[in-house]
Amino acid sequence: MRLNWTGPLGSIAVVLSLSLSAPASAAEQQSYRDFGAPDATMSADGLQLPPPDLPFGGVIKDDALQSTPWWSPRVMPPQGAPNVLLIITDDAGFAVPSTFGGVIPTPALDRIANEGLRYTRMFSTALCSPTRAALITGRNHHSAGFGVISEQSTGFPGYNSIIDKDKATIGRILLDNGYNTSWFGKDHNTPAFEASQSGPFDQWPTGMGFEYFYGFVGGDANQWQPNLFRNTTQIYPFKGQEGEWNLVTAMADDAIDWMTRMHQTDPSKPFFIKYAPGATHAPHHPTKEWVDKIHDMHLFDDGWNALRETIFSNQKRLGVIPEDAQLSAWPDKVLKKWDDLTAEEKKLFIRQVEVFAAYAAYSDHEIGRVIQAVEDLGVLDNTLIIYINGDNGTSAEGGPLGTPNEVAFFNGINMMPVETQMKWYDVWGTEETYNHMSAGWSWAFDTPFSWFKQNASKLGGINQNMAVSWPARIKDKGGIRHQFTHVIDVAPTILEVAGIAAPAVVDGIPQKPIEGTSFAYTFDAANADAPSRHQTQYFEMMGQWALYNNGWFLSTEVNRAPWDAFGPANPDPLNNQVLELYNLDSDFSQTANVADQHPDKVKELKAKFIAEAQKYQVFPMDASVAARIVAPRPNITAGRTEFVYTRPMVGLPQGDSPLLLNTSYTITAEIEVPEGGAEGMILTSGGRFAGYGFYLLKGKPVFLWNLVDLERIKWEGPDALTPGKHTVEFDFQYDGLGTGTLAYNDFSGVGRSGTGTLKVDGKAVDTKKMEKTLPMILQWDESFDIGSDTLTGVNDADYKPPFALTAKLDTLTIKMDRPVLTEDDRKKLEAAMKRAADAN
Repeated sequence: MRLNWTGPLGSIAVVLSLSLSAPASAAEQQSYRDFGAPDATMSADGLQLPPPDLPFGGVIKDDALQSTPWWSPRVMPPQGAPNVLLIITDDAGFAVPSTFGGVIPTPALDRIANEGLRYTRMFSTALCSPTRAALITGRNHHSAGFGVISEQSTGFPGYNSIIDKDKATIGRILLDNGYNTSWFGKDHNTPAFEASQSGPFDQWPTGMGFEYFYGFVGGDANQWQPNLFRNTTQIYPFKGQEGEWNLVTAMADDAIDWMTRMHQTDPSKPFFIKYAPGATHAPHHPTKEWVDKIHDMHLFDDGWNALRETIFSNQKRLGVIPEDAQLSAWPDKVLKKWDDLTAEEKKLFIRQVEVFAAYAAYSDHEIGRVIQAVEDLGVLDNTLIIYINGDNGTSAEGGPLGTPNEVAFFNGINMMPVETQMKWYDVWGTEETYNHMSAGWSWAFDTPFSWFKQNASKLGGINQNMAVSWPARIKDKGGIRHQFTHVIDVAPTILEVAGIAAPAVVDGIPQKPIEGTSFAYTFDAANADAPSRHQTQYFEMMGQWALYNNGWFLSTEVNRAPWDAFGPANPDPLNNQVLELYNLDSDFSQTANVADQHPDKVKELKAKFIAEAQKYQVFPMDASVAARIVAPRPNITAGRTEFVYTRPMVGLPQGDSPLLLNTSYTITAEIEVPEGGAEGMILTSGGRFAGYGFYLLKGKPVFLWNLVDLERIKWEGPDALTPGKHTVEFDFQYDGLGTGTLAYNDFSGVGRSGTGTLKVDGKAVDTKKMEKTLPMILQWDESFDIGSDTLTGVNDADYKPPFALTAKLDTLTIKMDRPVLTEDDRKKLEAAMKRAADAN
């Protein structure tokens, strides 16, 4: 082992052969005995983490006066290792920021680009969790268990949403090499079935090498009232400030505070910050100040087609795309041109995009505050700042019309009429909406490319951009780099510039090799036009796939728009595809399909893709989207049909709570009403944008289903409960076949009708049929609460959270009777699936 030590006699490199089972020899002890002062430090070779304990290097006699004390040196990174600020925004395509030709002002990203470098070929995986898993591990997303987002995980190694222990994160590696490490904002890499307070916490940021975490767990978050954690403890800093407090600012405040405390405590110790705001993922929640600023700029009044032309011109002027680049064609088959819209549509869509743009600008502004804080500490010169614009292309999950409630999209409502949406026009972007803009704007924000987030075969889904600065090292200020880079390249780049080796063993577990390629070579002006060292890269997302190889790009034709998530999946996504071929060296924006001219290249690259897919756990490929949301997972409710609670409890996340969708169930509450009556929440799950609640309202029992904020179905008792003990019950009999049909590529079993009956002391007091039920999810960032309601309520007209239950809860019991397919059901479904496959 090579140890670089700094002690009272100065710096020295000492080579030691150490064993965990045998002490060092006397000669070896003598060689480092003088370096055991309290202020001694060392930087280890990093091949084994944590570094093995060193043998005592002092002298022990019978008495202390004749003995020599010796302190084991603190582990520090090699001298000159930089601080690292790693920033990644959400759902932002190539053309969102002003830095790369967009019209939305992003001065913080501009600052990094002007002081450092712009990268035009930074690639993602096309989806949130997968890109982030690749980013922090340096491995491909399937290698890291994130073939899809955590909420869609399935029981295959490439898709189980578990980062195995043989793939230590960049946080863990830097931590054990002497960095302070932290993670702010979005954590979309904790399995949805391990997000509760019962743990385990090894897949939380604090369990993956990030000493401090301040953020939310999951794909999205209400920025006004987030499901927020400090480390693993839920916190509610917005209480009493609802509608004023916003996570975008609070997160910057917390990062600045943490960074300052770490620096003041030990200025010699570098920091690593992963900074991952929720912007610009839906819901788009900027402050009114920023909405007004953007509105006054009138950036979007001429519509999305004109916006594309403006951005395209800007991109060429800035040199971030070649002069001969072509603008991808407008998708007339799926999106209207601006001039074909009605006046009301234009009005709504401009409102949607102004709020989105305000969210992006607001987030960049707060990132700028964090960057300024680095300068204020006096450490900007030796801080590597990597600012990645987007973890995938711009999201089109709002559909062609946008939506005031993204939860509606996840439940199959992707074309909410404009006249319905106008009800929320004046509150768009406030706490009253969970909003997403029209896909027309999303296409424009991916200029010059085509398609969106989710589309792994089109550059609009995977070609991000990035700015990097490091004043002490990068001198080619304002330079542009066109080398192919991928998010898996970030971790090895950080390790290279820090002088830290990728570990061979972590916690006794041999590590899989890092799969990315460092792009530190591009920091030097002499390598501005050097060939890309990352030469081959596969892409796959929900059955759409591609392969990059030395400028060639083999890709599947898009066969599903992102908002079409509820149809039958392609049963053979490897072969049942139209293949396209592009030469990205001469065709920057992927507009000239040359597959017919190079059939041998198509065949060659498909074989290469299959080899990469086999190597990195891509198989079995699965083209399903929504069906995987309700796939069975090993959460704490798996296999259980009865749940009993005897005291209030809040904060249980959706992925770890009883799921009452697509099943029959009975909820029974044994309560005691005090003199004077009672009210409050007995049980709720979800919130303002989808969920249910069982509560006492002015003493009367109520059960309510909130159907994505479009309709609320309520069962209510006629009388207030008298003082004393009562049994209140809600029984629901589901009419459908359940989620079992999804295994046959069939959605007929979910979202069906059912009949609910409210009972008081065994007597039915209200019976009502629901013609439709939620098929997929409640509001993801809300929780399962007993005895009160955290965050938002399911019906603002009835109560405001926390709406604590004033009756005494003795017992709450939930019994579920999930549908089971009969043999006849299976035969019919199998036959239908075969007919569909034959038709394809």
